[in-house]
Amino acid sequence: MKPASFAGVILLLMSCSALSDTLPVPTNALYPEECGGCHVAYPPKLLTGDNWQQIMNGLDRHFGSDASIDAQSKQEITAFLLRHASSDPRHRATSLRIHDTPWFIKKHHRLKPRAYTNASVKSPANCTACHAQAEQGVWHSPPHSRMRTFMDYFTNDDD
Repeated sequence: MKPASFAGVILLLMSCSALSDTLPVPTNALYPEECGGCHVAYPPKLLTGDNWQQIMNGLDRHFGSDASIDAQSKQEITAFLLRHASSDPRHRATSLRIHDTPWFIKKHHRLKPRAYTNASVKSPANCTACHAQAEQGVWHSPPHSRMRTFMDYFTNDDD
């Protein structure tokens, strides 16, 4: 294979890998305003429609907080979330927490539990601690400079 062809194949493979780490983020002006004030306005595809429905029906007890909003806003955000939710069972969580979905667990299986107790991370719900562009739907691994900081939180294959 010619060097130029080989380089082209490598670039193609790298771009395919990068594409697999993106998740389109549909737009809705109200969703990031109402929900993104306290946490990442998670891409709707990270949970199933039934999960989003349960979350929206329980905003008065939203993971220990009262996140109630007016009825019209609730209706608009719920419709948006349901329209863009996942139908993939790997995105279903009985706890309603994204980090309890089979998808999240598989993607983060090499992280040591203490990674989430780091002061700059705090919990698995804090996506932007490691994925700076999460709100834009980009979930690449942290840049090399940030990765060095977090390497101690990854397991070895032997662990």
